[in-house]
Amino acid sequence: MKGWLLIAVVVGVIYYLATRTDKLDEPIAHTEAMLNKIERKLDAMTGTQIIRIDKKKAQLRASIGERLSDAELQELDKVLSSPDSFHDFKDEYCQANVLSHPVFSRDNLEFICDNL
Repeated sequence: MKGWLLIAVVVGVIYYLATRTDKLDEPIAHTEAMLNKIERKLDAMTGTQIIRIDKKKAQLRASIGERLSDAELQELDKVLSSPDSFHDFKDEYCQANVLSHPVFSRDNLEFICDNL
């Protein structure tokens, strides 16, 4: 019975620290970063996502290359450089309510999102 009470107290303290204070924010962020790094390494070992992204990158660059300015082409290369940046861009800018990007024009952003 003492063991269960001790576990309940520890879980309660951890829950309080995680939800009511910012004491665990840094360790949680560090853990998430480490998990993302491990996930990227596993993806790199299998190679399947990298091949698909490279194929999409070539198709997208071929179809939109003449429409973009030099700065927009460099930004597109940054976006398509890794699977994580690709997914982050898609999640952040290819939503129905997002209509602006610091580098891409509105029309080019819509065209890129339509082709992803």
